[in-house]
Amino acid sequence: MPHVRSIWNGAISFGLVSIPIKLVNATESHSISFRQIHTEDGGRIRYRKFCEAEDKEVSGAEIGKGYEDADGSIIPITDEDLAHLPLPTARTIEIVAFVPADRIDPLQMDAAYYLAAGGAAAAKPYTLLREALKRSNKVAIAKFALRGKERLGMLRVVGEAIAMHGLLWPDEVRAPEGVAPDTDVTVNDKELDLADALMDTLGEIDLTELHDEYREALEEVVAAKAAGEAPPETPEPAKGGKVLDLMAALENSVKAARESRGEGAEQKAEAEVTPLPARKTSRSTPKQTDAKKSTSTAKKTAAKKTTTSARKSTSKSTQGSKKTASATKKTSTSGTAKKTTTKKTTPRKRSA
Repeated sequence: MPHVRSIWNGAISFGLVSIPIKLVNATESHSISFRQIHTEDGGRIRYRKFCEAEDKEVSGAEIGKGYEDADGSIIPITDEDLAHLPLPTARTIEIVAFVPADRIDPLQMDAAYYLAAGGAAAAKPYTLLREALKRSNKVAIAKFALRGKERLGMLRVVGEAIAMHGLLWPDEVRAPEGVAPDTDVTVNDKELDLADALMDTLGEIDLTELHDEYREALEEVVAAKAAGEAPPETPEPAKGGKVLDLMAALENSVKAARESRGEGAEQKAEAEVTPLPARKTSRSTPKQTDAKKSTSTAKKTAAKKTTTSARKSTSKSTQGSKKTASATKKTSTSGTAKKTTTKKTTPRKRSA
């Protein structure tokens, strides 16, 4: 990253693998800074550094570091002394563990940095560590020394780069004692439903759309002053006050959120908050089930009766047909028998 100046050069210690890297800032501040001036004539106010022993002003090149002991004496500490600290992390980001990302408390998050590969030789091990972090869905916990003290860091993948977040030591995070309300408060279901409706109405947002409106307003004021014009008028702040009715405040919030999204005109006929459908009690459900069962049973019984009647009718007609056929056969057989008998009794004529 030649366009960004590195603030620290060292290496990542990944077991026996050493990855040369350069540490660069991952964030930048866009806030507008002011200078102190003399209000009478607009002159700059500057701070000058004086030596107490000689009572004279000194330059930055003559200023060093010193540790104040308990008795008030100053012990000089040079850059060479700091360079020989007995720490393995003096110029190394030493990875000590790999943990799931949700194990890290956001309260511990500090400044963010990008780790740039330090040369062509670092490309292979840098890529190996990056892909290993991707596949494991974990982050690396590391120790490193920066600006005179040892720090804790978290390495994770951002795009195709490895980023490191400085972490506060666990004992540097205060416990939230005495922060939450110490009075007993009960929140009912209707209030939670309204809060859910407000959350759903506000919905999500693309974080890239957010910007610093205060800085933009401040730039307008500076531009107007520089041009000799009057600064822009300040809009009237929203009327505030003590919220006495939480339900009304939630309902109004939902209404305002819908109107801001252009949903108010389409939902004028609707209530401010659509009530949730009433839950079916355990008593009403069996009744509806029994009714369905009885209706189904009646249908099945009627169907069975119809089928049975049809079968009986068919059976009767079949039996009638059989009887008719039998009678016909008997009649036919009887006629045949008579003819045979008649033929037998008729005498034959003798020849002359």
